[in-house]
Amino acid sequence: MKMTTETSSSGNSEITMDDVKNLIKKKDEIEEQIKAYYDVLEDQGVGVEGPLVDAEGYPRADVNLYQIRTARHEISCLQNDHKAIMAEIEEALHKLHAREKAKRELDQAEAQEEAMEQQVTLPPPFARVDAVTEGSPASGAGLRVGDEVIEFGSVNTGNFQNLQNIASVVQHSEGKPLRVTVIRVGQKVHMNLTPQRWSGRGLLGCNIVPVQR
Repeated sequence: MKMTTETSSSGNSEITMDDVKNLIKKKDEIEEQIKAYYDVLEDQGVGVEGPLVDAEGYPRADVNLYQIRTARHEISCLQNDHKAIMAEIEEALHKLHAREKAKRELDQAEAQEEAMEQQVTLPPPFARVDAVTEGSPASGAGLRVGDEVIEFGSVNTGNFQNLQNIASVVQHSEGKPLRVTVIRVGQKVHMNLTPQRWSGRGLLGCNIVPVQR
């Protein structure tokens, strides 16, 4: 009697942890049955190998021969079933682990590919923020020290020449929100920065330095 599951022959994608649990449950049931038959033999006092004939070669009259033979036969069959289901459990676990490993590797590859794509599509920065004053317009907009600037209003990587470009945009945009795009920890971050008077110096409250290219 070969124990099988519907999923075991349908390929790796079909195996689930529930299938493995079902196989383990069947294994436990087989072990219970084997134990029950061993108990029968124990009760008869013969065990699996004990002789069923007396010293003169006649069938023993002090035991139930039919019960003993049946129990021994069933134990033999059940042990074969047990061996088969143990092999099935091992194969199912192997498939499960192989699939999980393949999924992990695929996820890693996709994440790596995504990161590489993002790096490819990110334009090189032309300036970097090296100071932001607390309570300033720059701080309120979300600008942080270390942000790498790729867009500041109408100034971008393609047309940036020097910091005067940014100063000019700021002066002409007092009170108007400017679209600022930075690279922060490898990710694009967009924000709106409105140059305006505040308690500190200038209209922004941050220090921007050019990036050497």
